Amino acid sequence: MSIIKTPNGYDLDSSGRRVVVDPVTRIEGHMRCEVNVDDNNVIRNAVSSGTMWRGLEVILKGRDPRDAWAFVERICGVCTGCHALTSVRAVEDALGIKIPPNAHLIREIMAKTLQVHDHVVHFYHLHALDWVNPVNALKADPKATSQLQQMVSPAHPMSSPGYFRDIQTRIRKFVESGQLGPFKNGYWDNPAYKLPPEADLMAVAHYLEALDLQKDFVKVHTVFGGKNPHPNYLVGGVPCAINMDGDLSAGAPLNMERLNFVKARIDEMVAFCNNVLIPDVLAIASFYKDWLYGGGLGAYSVMDYGAYPKVNYDKSTDQLPGGVILNGNWNEVFPVDPRDPEQVQEFVAHSWYSYPDEKMGLHPWDGVTEPNFKLGPNFKGTKTNIQAMDEAAKYSWIKAPRWRGHAVEVGPLSRYTLAYVQGVDYVKNQVDTSVAAFNQLAGTELGAKSVLQSTIGRTLARALEAQYCADMMVDDWTELMGNIKNGDTTTANMEKWDPKTWPKEAKGVGTVAAPRGALGHWIKIKDGRIENYQCVVPTTWNGSPRDPAGNIGAFEASLMNTPMERPDEPVEILRSLHSFDPCLACSTHVMSEDGQELVRVKVR
Repeated sequence: MSIIKTPNGYDLDSSGRRVVVDPVTRIEGHMRCEVNVDDNNVIRNAVSSGTMWRGLEVILKGRDPRDAWAFVERICGVCTGCHALTSVRAVEDALGIKIPPNAHLIREIMAKTLQVHDHVVHFYHLHALDWVNPVNALKADPKATSQLQQMVSPAHPMSSPGYFRDIQTRIRKFVESGQLGPFKNGYWDNPAYKLPPEADLMAVAHYLEALDLQKDFVKVHTVFGGKNPHPNYLVGGVPCAINMDGDLSAGAPLNMERLNFVKARIDEMVAFCNNVLIPDVLAIASFYKDWLYGGGLGAYSVMDYGAYPKVNYDKSTDQLPGGVILNGNWNEVFPVDPRDPEQVQEFVAHSWYSYPDEKMGLHPWDGVTEPNFKLGPNFKGTKTNIQAMDEAAKYSWIKAPRWRGHAVEVGPLSRYTLAYVQGVDYVKNQVDTSVAAFNQLAGTELGAKSVLQSTIGRTLARALEAQYCADMMVDDWTELMGNIKNGDTTTANMEKWDPKTWPKEAKGVGTVAAPRGALGHWIKIKDGRIENYQCVVPTTWNGSPRDPAGNIGAFEASLMNTPMERPDEPVEILRSLHSFDPCLACSTHVMSEDGQELVRVKVR
């Protein structure tokens, strides 16, 4: 087959050997990936497919917009809360509702808690095993591991030889029992693994530490939102009242004891990011200094709406400013407006959906979610036993969002690239310090652009964002306490709660920096009910199939030209895909294995 040149600069050659990863594991949801490798085992074509259908937009039609957050929050139990926050922001935007400062600060603390929790869990429990070999940790010298830990992060208290010897004993019991649990089915003898045994042992120890700590981090959600996953939200503010003299046993949600509890959890997050997460990412990356593959669209075109405003409704106060960078040109940042029908559009030429004109894209306010599952003439296998997708036809349940027709990457790497280029002091200091540390550990002299625009850079940006969010929460908590001390305990504005106060027709958009990238919800309200609702989620941007012009999405682009040690053991594919932290549950939803209808929803 001849080489196909894509408009966004990739040469796709599907003539080589086809390698399939299905399902892609250690992600949320169902995903399939196919690549073609040449005679040198270098990836020359990539096909990413979401293999389950999302139907929540259809379910929401006709419902009360004040309830939308509770439905869309169930899109995913991993990035819990971010869909609810995006939803209430969309409804408030449509109806002109202004929330109190305390509600904004509490929402920010909840959102940033999610970022820290999600980024920690992602690195240690979903992504680290692409770089770390737990079986190899059995060969480590605990004393040498202790010395490595004290060199990498001297402030971390758990670093004694005895501590690492105990961890090694726990791992040995796993291995000798034959029940490897989360470490089962790894490619542990693959030469793609480069860490020395001591680094493997240190990383596995921190894997276990993070497993214990992450359950404490999310208790912040239970304080402010009543539970986790799926904490409660409220159109107009937050549902938790502040009563500094309240007795929890009498049902007062927030008093001084609870607020101090939140501060203690924030302090734990700060310490873990500073003393464990950042040092681990840099130390592990230094052993893979030649593995600067996987940049994909992140090396060229990135987008974000902007995140973490210090003042609600004022995007100019975003602590990570939004924008778009195209074609790797760091000298120009384009403004982004999710309301503009010319900027954000979704295409379905290669997605299992129907549009009136599939050569045209639709802005989410006019979006259509009509499933249309059909297989192309070059598809091989059956619907329940797929052998090869036909990328020239429809091949994914994910739509293809584009910014002014351009495929872009979203996520922490995009946010950090935009913030670094736009001169955010905190971010510039983080990135420059981290790149310097990486160069020192790896014995290299790379610049920020070279490090960031890679799979390693994508992983580093996620860790740096966790650190930034932890530090921002300290400021949010301090400001919240200042408001309370000044007598302001308001957490909700209910002036427009009654639908009688609403206009006959309204539309709004809400955006959030979700852990995986730019998240947007668009809503149209008519006669007090939802007329149309569309979610364009990070994995829809990153995991998109080709568009009508032939542009490939970020997942597919990140795999291009990556060499593989052993194609039958696709460690390299997993490294790049996992660096995005894919969430297919967000981008797609609910389909039976044989394609039959599962349920019919009637909205009254």
